[in-house]
Amino acid sequence: MQFIIDESTGSAVVECVRHAGHDVIAVADILPQANDPAILTLASTQKRILITNDKDFGELVYRSGHQHHGVLLLRLHDESSKNRVRVVSATLNQCGERLVGNFTVATDSAIRIRPRIDLP
Repeated sequence: MQFIIDESTGSAVVECVRHAGHDVIAVADILPQANDPAILTLASTQKRILITNDKDFGELVYRSGHQHHGVLLLRLHDESSKNRVRVVSATLNQCGERLVGNFTVATDSAIRIRPRIDLP
């Protein structure tokens, strides 16, 4: 699968997803300090799943109807790199291709997948 990983999510997650054999680009490398709509547009255009811990992407997707190819939002109490890597790895292993096209929220202990709603 193809992913784009938001700056705020961290380099440890980038390395984890790459190590798992996925095609990954890091926002920090290609669009440092880009705004959220630009990141989501790039992800959608390149058919990449966005991994982020920025709740503003939920606003863009659900209130503004911004197109996406899939979003994995991390909502963690423990924001350490080690925990982020653990949760992302578990989510990839458990959900795999179901991440494509859906808005997924992963917490420290649960994963919720919400199908994309195409607005008129």
